[in-house]
Order: sequence, then structure tokens, then C-alpha cells
Amino acid sequence: MNRPPEEFVRVQEERLLNFAIACFEKAGLAHDHAATISRLLVNSDLRGVRSHGTRTVNGYCLAFEQGRLNPSPEIRLVHETPTAVVIEGDGTLGYLPMVRATEQAIAKAKEVGLGMGLVRYIGHYGSAGHYARMCMEAGCIGFSVQGYRNQGQQKTDGGGPNPDAHLGYFGNPPICFAIPSGDEPPVVLDAATCILADNQRGPEYEALFSMIPAAFFKSIGYGAVATLMGGGLTGFTLSDESWQRWSAARHGGMVLAIDIESVVPEALFRAETDRLARDVRTHYRPMPGNDRARLPGAVEEEIFAQHRREGIRYGEMEQENARAVSARLGVPLPWE
Repeated sequence: MNRPPEEFVRVQEERLLNFAIACFEKAGLAHDHAATISRLLVNSDLRGVRSHGTRTVNGYCLAFEQGRLNPSPEIRLVHETPTAVVIEGDGTLGYLPMVRATEQAIAKAKEVGLGMGLVRYIGHYGSAGHYARMCMEAGCIGFSVQGYRNQGQQKTDGGGPNPDAHLGYFGNPPICFAIPSGDEPPVVLDAATCILADNQRGPEYEALFSMIPAAFFKSIGYGAVATLMGGGLTGFTLSDESWQRWSAARHGGMVLAIDIESVVPEALFRAETDRLARDVRTHYRPMPGNDRARLPGAVEEEIFAQHRREGIRYGEMEQENARAVSARLGVPLPWE
């Protein structure tokens, strides 16, 4: 899904941002709420992360329109310690509550070295990289995961048809580590925990379970850890009230900020990140289909710069969703 589209139209960043904001406002969101979500979705498009970009505006707006998510939430702080905050999202999409939790996690990290933000009773929060990158941009190492209510039941197992509920397909919560650098691209592991992509289902993939079992046991473990840290740790099982009222709000989210300067000079650490990136590029052969050996995050940095210069490559998948929400809500398309 995140391969660059072969056929596309170019869409300018500002026009796409305004389109998304207008759609969310038509779906009932206040301007600041709509702008926060839209900014993060456009950032994903800029990085070439098509799965989590503005193609989701159509589905998100439908969830608000149909009453599955709360367009006018009362987002509130319910618990705080010197190192952590817990925020209730009141059944809305996860983006705005997680941004607020991340801001508070960073503030605490700057005070005491570590800060954690936890959010419960929310819908999808998108790419975990949004919140880990916020930490990174503030001079911290960032880590974020999201968990789902009743993860492990077949109907909520991540990523597509799974009629036999095979353990090899277990879970697919988002996870991200974001580590700052100096002159080299930052190291950003922004992924889902399942080793298989959402569309990789069927006998040819199940044959891999016995061929490379170690890979799948790691995947299963990552999924379990992520859903417990990004779900159970938030306390989202304390009450069913929000979930029963807002059916798409079955998620929690966690972000951890580690202030680098509190343990080691930040410049020293950034220099070591640069050294690692250079040595990997110099001493390793690239992965198949790639022209250079690069650490996670480098490709996204290149695509981001290209899209800022030339416009975002908007493929048929994105265009189809944009047309649907445009027709339903009466918002002009951003490429016309």
C-alpha cells in the first residue's frame, strides 16, 4: 500500500490540508480539532505513508457522521504523577487527545528526564510516528504504541480476513521509535507489529510459519506487548460506557518521551546516531530492490522533501476516497 503510486495527480500540500480541514468541519468538528488531525494526515502523505494519510478522511468523516465517533469531545486530564498523565478522549478520534498527551509527556521529560502520556476511550490514532516524532523534535527519544479492546479475539485481530484465527496472524497494533540525529536522517522505526502486511493472507504466507518461525514468534510478542502497553496500561477496560456510546472508540494510546540531555550530552548522542547511519551505508549491501543501505526513516525524509518541492503524488486509492467524501460533503477536490 505504501509503494509510490505508478499513476497519480500532483496535489499541493496547502490545498490538501485545506481540503481535509473543510471535510472534518463539515462532519461536525471544531476548526482547531479538524486542523490538528488534517496536519498529521498530510504529514503522512508527505512522507509517502499512503496507508495513514488523507485517504482516511473519508472513513473518519463517515464515523463522525454516523455517530460512531464523537465530533465534540470533552477531552480531560483524569490522573497525573510527576512522570505521567492519563487523558480521557471521550469517544473521539485519537489524534487530538494523543497530541495533548504527547505535549505533556515532553514537558515532564524536560523536568525529570522521562514523561509518559496515556489516552483512553479513543478511536484510531493513525501512525504511531506522529507522537514519537513530536518527542524527537523536542530533543527526546520517542516511543508510541496503540492498543485495542479485546485484541486477540478473531473479530478484532488486525489486518484482514483470518477465518482460522491462526496465531501467526496475531495482532497488528502500530508501534514507533523515533531517535534524533545530527546531519544524517533521524532513525524512525514507524511500523505495525505483525511481520505480514494486512493483505498478506493465504496458504503461501502460512507456509512461512514453519519456514521462519522465529520471525513470527517475534511478531506475536511485539503485538502482545504493544497492545498491553498502548491499551491495558491506559485503563481502557475500567468502563464500557464510552465504547457503548461511541462504537469506534475501542482504543487506547501511549507515548513515552526520554529526554536525551538528562543522561548524556545531546550533541554527543546525535553524533553517534550519525556515525551509525554512515557506517551502515558504507559497510552493508542494500536490501533487494534498494539502491542504498539505509536505516529506517531515511526514505521517508527523502520523499518528504520531494513532495514539498513537487507536490504530493496522489494515487487512485487516495483519489477514490477524496471523491467520495467530496461528493458527500460538498467540498471541492484539492486537485481541481
